[in-house]
Amino acid sequence: MNITIVTVGKLKEKYLKMGIEEYEKRLRPYAKIQLTEVPDEKAPEQLSDAEMEMVKKKEGERILSKISADAHVIALAIEGKQRSSEELAANLESLMTYGKSKVVFVIGGSLGLHADVLKRADEKLSFSKMTFPHQLMKLVLMEQIYRSFRIMKNEPYHK
Repeated sequence: MNITIVTVGKLKEKYLKMGIEEYEKRLRPYAKIQLTEVPDEKAPEQLSDAEMEMVKKKEGERILSKISADAHVIALAIEGKQRSSEELAANLESLMTYGKSKVVFVIGGSLGLHADVLKRADEKLSFSKMTFPHQLMKLVLMEQIYRSFRIMKNEPYHK
């Protein structure tokens, strides 16, 4: 399986980079992982609704340019479906079984994802109703993908 994680913005925090690198290493026996960062749109702290929409649109265009037509897209969105780790594992296993070898997870920027990205998504996934920094979500997502493969292979992993 080829898994791509597309995120908005450059990861700067060393502790997050180290965690992501660790899960990237752990995932190598299971899947080919590609981490793709697209630039975030520079914007002032206070934005009008129209300016927010424009920022999300530009970031959305960058995201969509990184997604192939044959990819199965899972957008991380607060309004998405919440799943247990076992359900995520079953979903990924089902995708592999039915020939979806390219899976793209999308994590938006601080303002979220543009409607065009959500429309392109084959499914929306929510980790919680809480809001998390998008950089931290990249690490959490990597851990859950790794956990999914351990579950699929019936390999031990702490609960």
